[in-house]
Amino acid sequence: MLLYRLLAIALTLLLISCQKPELPQGSLIKVGRTVSGQTVEITSISDNIALLEQIRLIGIDVPDLKQQPWGELAKQKLEQLIGSKQVLLESDVEKKDRFDRKLGYLWQDGVLINELLVKEGYALAAGRSPNTKYQQRLVNAQEWARLMGRGIWNPKQALRQTPAEFRQQNRK
Repeated sequence: MLLYRLLAIALTLLLISCQKPELPQGSLIKVGRTVSGQTVEITSISDNIALLEQIRLIGIDVPDLKQQPWGELAKQKLEQLIGSKQVLLESDVEKKDRFDRKLGYLWQDGVLINELLVKEGYALAAGRSPNTKYQQRLVNAQEWARLMGRGIWNPKQALRQTPAEFRQQNRK
């Protein structure tokens, strides 16, 4: 079993190292508030009026805040990762979702925050076409987290329902 796990880890590392690095393109933003483990809020200025805009991280699905302890832990992790620094917001094909939130990938110091949340076991990779620019990176990060038993993949306290299943069951 240990040999199989080591072989799987080695294969995952090989796949990750073979990917050509992407140079992110976008705009620098300052996050004002973390709403959840996959949504942040920024203040933007339009016609000299301050507007609050929500940004939903692309390619991930994070446990609902009511899905304890994972929802709150994911929110705290995202707050910790962003801190008070500026982040680069990179978009994909679609700029907004059906709830009028901006969609984006967040980068800080060359690190894709969406990917880091998945790799550390705070989020699931959830590709939604046509926004798939970093889908393979996110899938590889999820496989790493699963093999290593990180976060929601920890067998002692694993996530029992996907966020989508939880929302479906707890719809009001």
